[in-house]
Order: sequence, then C-alpha cells, then structure tokens
Amino acid sequence: MMIKENLKKPLTLSEIISPKTRIRMAVAWLVVLVFILFGSSLTSNMSSVTAFFLFAVLLGTIILSAFGVVKEADELAQKLGEPYGTLILTLSIVAIEVILIAAVMLGPGENPTIGKDSIFSVMMIIMNLVIGLCILTGALKFGEQEYNAAGTMSYLGMIIMLGGIGLLLPNFIEGAGEGMFSNTQAVALSAFIMVLYGSFLYLQMKGYRHLYIQPKTGYMEIPFAERNSAVPDSSVLPEENNNKKELWIRSLVLMAMILPIVLLSHNMAVVVDFGIKAMNLPPLLGGVLIAIIVFTPESMTAVKAALNNEFQRTINLCHGAFVSTVGLTVPAVLIIGLITGKTVLFGLTATEMILFCITLLLSLMTFLGKRTSPVIGIMHLVLFAVFILLVFNP
Repeated sequence: MMIKENLKKPLTLSEIISPKTRIRMAVAWLVVLVFILFGSSLTSNMSSVTAFFLFAVLLGTIILSAFGVVKEADELAQKLGEPYGTLILTLSIVAIEVILIAAVMLGPGENPTIGKDSIFSVMMIIMNLVIGLCILTGALKFGEQEYNAAGTMSYLGMIIMLGGIGLLLPNFIEGAGEGMFSNTQAVALSAFIMVLYGSFLYLQMKGYRHLYIQPKTGYMEIPFAERNSAVPDSSVLPEENNNKKELWIRSLVLMAMILPIVLLSHNMAVVVDFGIKAMNLPPLLGGVLIAIIVFTPESMTAVKAALNNEFQRTINLCHGAFVSTVGLTVPAVLIIGLITGKTVLFGLTATEMILFCITLLLSLMTFLGKRTSPVIGIMHLVLFAVFILLVFNP
C-alpha cells in the first residue's frame, strides 16, 4: 500500500507547461517576430515618443520573459534541491545580464564602462536593497533569522576576491593606461577568475553542499561530520519514472524564455542609448537599468524566501547572484573587448570605491556568524538610498 501511495501519476505536458507560461511565451515570441521583421526601421530615426513606446514594449517583454525564466528555474530548484536549484536560477539570470551587456558593448555607441556600471549596480541593488529588504521583512515576521554562517562567509570571501580583482585593481596598475587592463593582463585575469569561480562552484556542488543548506533551528552551521545526513542524495530523484521527463521539458521552456531576451537585447541597447543621450541622463543609469531588469524577478524570489523563514536560500540567491555576476561578467566582457577591439574600463570611480568598501564592511558585520537584526537591514537600505542619490547628484 505504501508503494502505491508514493507512486504518482506522471504529469502531462499541459500540466508542466501551464496556460500562463504558454501565454508568456506566445507574447514574448510575437514581439521578437515583430522586431526581427521591422526592428531596423523602428529604431532608425527615432523620435522621443517612439523611443519611449519601444522602450516600454521591450522592457515589458524582457521582464515578462525574465519572470518566466525565474518560474521554470524555481521549479527546477525544487526538484533538484540546494544548491543546484539556486545555482540554475542564478546562472540563468546572470546569463541574461551578460547578454544585455554584450548587446550594449556591440551597439552603435561606445560604452567602455557598461560592464563595470552593471556589476557595481548589481552589487548595490542585491547586497544593499534586496538584502536590506529581506532582513527587515524577515525580522518583522520572525524577529530574527538563522543561516549557515560558514557558507555565507565563503560567499563574502569570493565577493572580496572577485570584486577586488575586477573593480578595484584596475585603478592601481599600469596596465594599458587610464584604468585599462593590458591584453596579457586581460587574458590572465580572465583565466584566474574563471578558475577561481569554477573551483568555487565545484566545491559548492560536490564536497561542501552542506555549507549552503539551511541548518536546523537553533544552529548556525552544519558540521562537516554530519554533512552526509544533512545533504540529500542527489543521485536519487523522487518520482524517477516521470521526473526526468519533467526536468527536460522545464529546461527547454527555460531556454525558450531566455532566447527572446537574447534576440531583443540589441534593440533594447539601441533604445536605452538613445534615451540616455536625448535626456542627458547619467551614463551609469544604463548599468543600473540592466541590473534592475535582470534581477527584479530573482529579488522577489529572495524576499519570498525570507518571508518563508528560509534565509539561507535568500543568501544563496543574493550573494550567489553577485558572485556569479563578477565571475562570469568580467571574463565575458574582457574577452568580447579583446575580440572586437572595444575599449573596456573596469576601475571604479573614487565615489564608487567608497560605496564598494562600505558595502563589503557592512556585509561582513551583518553576517559574521550572528543572526539577522532589523537595524542592520535599515543600514543596508540607507546605503542603497545614498547610492541612488549619488547617481543623479554626484
């Protein structure tokens, strides 16, 4: 009787791909078709009104697709468990960011700082706005929340390493001059970052998965000796007869939702570049916009996790997103620059360096093995407000 109760009827295709998902894909691909056929004529000789309309359509479609990506990645997360699930979601989102940055770099204008602007904006949004909201909303509901301290410290160590190499180092080397890496430095540092990031992912998925799983109530860690009992066996999937089919279908749907973002990214870059120049807005706003577009769905997932008292999942999403952003974006942008001959500048400005250092110090104080506190959440939110102020009034 127990065996019969545990066996569930395989999901049908219509149950896996919900009506909302089908509508989302249909709308996204319809907009893609329109821009494939008429994109060049629509974006040439734009007026301000036309640019605003195109921006609204493209932004809505990209966000619609991004929510679709997050939905499917979240479903895969529940099937595969931590940290695989969060990793799929994070890598999907960061892949979208890299695509948008590449589109802006390869667009008609020169945007040498778009990679740096996007990474820095992601840092301020994810590590201050989203983390601050998660800490504050979680505290309002639960008082204080627990997380896996060792895993969280490993994220912060990666952020210090990758952020320091990618964003601070260029300001203090000779390189190619004016904050640029030389070709040799660009190749070598891209390789170093990819090796470091690859090693981190390998250890996170293999021998040290227990560092990224929510510990039991009253504890801030899962001891190494107890790792096997804390981590489920990933080689045994529930409902094995139909689970693999569902995983494949959801993976294909996820790719079908990412592709519209890829195909529309160039048009979005052209419209955004036009708008920033026409309205005389700060150039950093392009990077902020990319960060907001890409990470809004994941940010909502992180807040939801905090409200479900799954604060380690919140950390996996937020800190993992920024580690992946630097680990993938810096090598990708440097390689694109080398191949296309585009100028790439990664060094932060003096103001950005101060905000970068304050964010790192505040994050260390936030997660040094202590439970969350609402006043810390408010500190992160105020720091984000300072960042927005300085974007428009430097």
